[in-house]
Amino acid sequence: MDEFKNWIKLAKEDLKTAEYNKKGKKYKVAAFLSQQAAEKALKALAIKKKGEIRKIHDLVILGKDVGISNDLLQKLKELSPVYIYTRYPDVPEIDNIKDKVTSFLETAKEVIKWVEENL
Repeated sequence: MDEFKNWIKLAKEDLKTAEYNKKGKKYKVAAFLSQQAAEKALKALAIKKKGEIRKIHDLVILGKDVGISNDLLQKLKELSPVYIYTRYPDVPEIDNIKDKVTSFLETAKEVIKWVEENL
């Protein structure tokens, strides 16, 4: 199997797991996996286009690398830092993660859809 297919498969699995965790009221996990789903999808496209990925977690940079739309790029600016504040206890949490997790999931879905259209 081509490497990019493995990445998009993992992105979709992370998205499903994020949705499952949201239903289970595990909002930090759902938020983190939304970020991971978007990251893996963007890396799938990078592999397809360039044959390699950057080993970074910044969704904005990864999005720019693959030419993502400006609309999605703006949404990635909010989703990208989720990687940090959901994993590290010494970083202040965002307010109302419960309310924001739905938009994080929607952004991840949009990114995966956009990536699939551009693979």
